[in-house]
Amino acid sequence: NETWEIYYENQLLKPNTPFTYIALYKPRGIETTNNEAIVDNLTTVFKFDKHLGYAGRLDKESEGLLLLSNDGKYIQSLSSPIKEKEKEYIVTVNKSISDEFISQMEAGVDIMICKTKPCFIEKMSEFEFRIILTEGKNRQIRRMCKALGYLVAKLIRVRIDTIVLGDLKPGEFREYYLT
Repeated sequence: NETWEIYYENQLLKPNTPFTYIALYKPRGIETTNNEAIVDNLTTVFKFDKHLGYAGRLDKESEGLLLLSNDGKYIQSLSSPIKEKEKEYIVTVNKSISDEFISQMEAGVDIMICKTKPCFIEKMSEFEFRIILTEGKNRQIRRMCKALGYLVAKLIRVRIDTIVLGDLKPGEFREYYLT
């Protein structure tokens, strides 16, 4: 892991701080913010002891993997649409999933602000599918489903790039290391 100190006129401006990488299971009902003025913010489930940024916000009703780090370059590499890092979700919808729904989702859906990029999607059961995106528009999966006449009942992010949620439960976290 890369760390460095910044000096100006022999005065230490930025101390040598090791990078921290945390995988957090963001529970449903929690806002992806560490602003304590907002009710149900991340600090209610995870105490921030360092200045940590997060990759890939999840809306309040979504849950699952949230990556936190004080390594700004790393967070940016995961969040930048140019890098096209994969994000994988398990989604439960309110009605039976048709073959037409799967093919339309896979091809890309007009969600008013844009047409989504083609993606991988796999039906897992009558009401549940797995989807892998390389973009992350605001509430994208919810908007895609709604455009096709479905409502999302549950949405869990299970992977960002090579980091998986694993057996974490809501509110739990673990440190990980980049290889």
